[in-house]
Order: sequence, then C-alpha cells, then structure tokens
Amino acid sequence: MPKDPTEWFNQAEYDINTAEYMFNGGRYFYAIFMGHLSLEKALKGLYQKKLSTMPPKTHNLLYLLAKVDIKPPEELGKFIVKLNEASVATRYPEELQNLERDFTAPIVKDLLAKTKEALAWIKTQY
Repeated sequence: MPKDPTEWFNQAEYDINTAEYMFNGGRYFYAIFMGHLSLEKALKGLYQKKLSTMPPKTHNLLYLLAKVDIKPPEELGKFIVKLNEASVATRYPEELQNLERDFTAPIVKDLLAKTKEALAWIKTQY
C-alpha cells in the first residue's frame, strides 16, 4: 500500500484514465470496474490523510465515506451507492453475456461521467 496519501490520489487519476481507455476500447464493464477502483483509491488517500493510518483492505465506497466522515451531495451520494453495487457485478461476474447486456455504451458513458464528477468532489475534500 502507498505510504503517502498523495500516491493514492495519483493512482486514482491513473485508474480513471484507464477507465476511459477501457470505455474507448469497448470494454464497458471494465470501465465501471476501473472507475470504482479510482474512487476507492481516492477515498483511501483521504482516509490515510485524515486518520493518519493505513486504510483497510475494503472495496466498499460507502464504508470509506463513513470512516472519513464526509457526506456527498444527495445526487452524488445516490450515484456512489449505485456504483458500489455495480462494482460487485463487474468484480465477480456470474455471466459475461449479462454484463454485456446490462452495461452498454450509453449506460457506461453516463456512469463514467458521474464517476469523474465524484472523483472531482472527493478531491475537494483533501
């Protein structure tokens, strides 16, 4: 794990760029996976900065938000809940065909835009 909270943030930026790359390559559910990972790392950086300790090994964005004691605006909060749920399906897919059906280009384009908005908001909390 990174020793410096800034490193978490750098990795979050790298991962959101990877999400965009995956989207452009047609790997839509991997774009969701990488977008979630981006927010996870940003929140872990915030966790480390605010609490002066290494963040736990968790993928749960809601848990991390609660631990750093920040509350996003209502619509952004609803989106983060949605992304948190979607990440389980993309991390542990039951059937590839179902993911391809559920995460089409228009849906993922919207999710990716909102993920970028969430990342920008998290940055303001540093």
